[in-house]
Amino acid sequence: MARIKMVEAEEARGELSRIYEKFGGKLPNILKIHSLHPRSLIAHLDYYRAIMFGSSPLSRKLREMIATVVSAENSCHY
Repeated sequence: MARIKMVEAEEARGELSRIYEKFGGKLPNILKIHSLHPRSLIAHLDYYRAIMFGSSPLSRKLREMIATVVSAENSCHY
């Protein structure tokens, strides 16, 4: 559970509400921690798309494997 205040979907207004709607009202906490600042949430999503789906000499599969190994090494269950 995050210690950072998060805005839940039912409390969201404006831009944040529209973002939640795109995700069916469900966001993982790793994204929801940006809920007080929707622009940072959008930037996080853009960054993720760039590193995981953008042009790269690494295949998508290899990028996912690297992310998984790094998360495991950091004891991060996400």
